[in-house]
Amino acid sequence: MNEINFSIILLVGSILAGFIGALTGLGGGIIIVPLLTLGLGVPMKYAVAASLISVIGTSSGAAAAYLKEGITNMKVGMFLQIATTIGAILGAVMVILVDIPVDMIGITFGLVLLITAVLTAQKKPDHLQPVVPGSVAEKLQLNGTFPRNGEMISYGASNPFLGSVVMAVAGFLSGLLGVGGGVFKVLAMDNIMRLPFKVSTTTSNFMIGVTALASSIIYFAGGYVVPQIVAPILIGIILGAMLGSKVLVKINVSLLKRIFAIVVAIIAVYMIYNGYVGNFSAKHK
Repeated sequence: MNEINFSIILLVGSILAGFIGALTGLGGGIIIVPLLTLGLGVPMKYAVAASLISVIGTSSGAAAAYLKEGITNMKVGMFLQIATTIGAILGAVMVILVDIPVDMIGITFGLVLLITAVLTAQKKPDHLQPVVPGSVAEKLQLNGTFPRNGEMISYGASNPFLGSVVMAVAGFLSGLLGVGGGVFKVLAMDNIMRLPFKVSTTTSNFMIGVTALASSIIYFAGGYVVPQIVAPILIGIILGAMLGSKVLVKINVSLLKRIFAIVVAIIAVYMIYNGYVGNFSAKHK
């Protein structure tokens, strides 16, 4: 395959990845990594490096639009980012210092995600918790507003500390396996903290960019960020993310949840496959 065709494939695939990533809050790595490794034969470490750059691009391309629309809850994002970062560092350290069966963990995680995808796809009302005066969430100023049908809707948050625990698990699994953190971020905010689904996905989009930026520095220092791979990916990701951010503002929540469930199911299958063939453990050797 010549360089021009290679770049065109990356550009088109990245636009799709950015669109899906911005829409679901999961980043574009679930499309970028298989495209590079399985489709184009790029070694895993270079694919992961490009994936991290794509996540930064997805977050950057959509974050400004979501903030402008008033959907992202930055206070929730910054509060939860602390636990996620601690979990990610712990996961990375465990990989280095302890012989952990990461492939089995990947398979188990994938099975849990399959169940989650089924539950998410079921029809249920969007969360809209009342603001409880004197609650922990209210004292931490985690409540917020978001636009719906032309008016600003107020919402409260529940179980902030339990949400932080789940975020720490999300960061740990992300540091351990290299994927999956965005899924748990959305699920924790939606199901544990009971935030509106659009708030959950957009806040996750903001958070994954911060996490990916820190991780990408390590890959950049190691020489795994290749401009010929990253450049078309970054252009496509930002274009797709900008498009996805425009669609999210107008899309029906039920449809958004179904799209999210489909993407989570794909991630689950991908993780089960990689755990079965030993890719997670091979990546850390």
